[in-house]
Amino acid sequence: MTSQPHLHQHGPEIQEFGTVVQMPIALSHDARQYACQRLNRVLADTQFLYALYKKCHWGMRGATAYQLHLLFDKHAQEQLDLVDALAERVQSLGGVAVGDPRHAAGITGVPRPPDGSESTRSMLSRLLDAHEGILADVRDAARRTAELGDEGTQDLLVSQVVRTGEAQVWFLAAHLTDPETAR
Repeated sequence: MTSQPHLHQHGPEIQEFGTVVQMPIALSHDARQYACQRLNRVLADTQFLYALYKKCHWGMRGATAYQLHLLFDKHAQEQLDLVDALAERVQSLGGVAVGDPRHAAGITGVPRPPDGSESTRSMLSRLLDAHEGILADVRDAARRTAELGDEGTQDLLVSQVVRTGEAQVWFLAAHLTDPETAR
C-alpha cells in the first residue's frame, strides 16, 4: 500500500465523440443523438462567445472603458455558466460534450475576431453579430428538439441560452445608441 499517485496514465478512448450511450431517461436514441449534435454546436459557439467577451473585456479603451470592462466580464461569466449547463446536458443525454478548444474551433459558427484590437463600436457589433447567429441556431434547435419529445433540451435552450442571450444583446445594443438621436 502506498500513497504515491500513479502518474502519466493513458488509456483508450471509452466513447467516441458524436455517439450516445443508452440512458434510462425515456428518450429515443435518435432524439438524444440529434440533441447532442445540436447542443455541441451551441456549446462550441458559447465557448467562443465567452472567449470573445474576455478578449473585448481586456481590450477596452475610451471613455466607457471601465463600464464596458465590467459589463463584458459579467456577460463572460454568464456565458461560462451556460457552457457548464450545456455540457452537462450533453452528458446527461449519453453524449460526449465538446471540451477541447481546438475541437470547438472546428464546430463553432462564431467568426474569428482579428488578433489585434478593434474600436469599441466594432467590438460591440462583433458581439451582437455573434449573439444573433447563436440565437437563430438555438431557436431552431429548441423547436426541433421539442418536436422529438426532448422538452429538457428545449427548456435549457429557451430558458437559459435564449433568455441570457437576449438580455445581453439588449445591454450591448444600448451602447451603440446615440443619445442625441434617440429622443
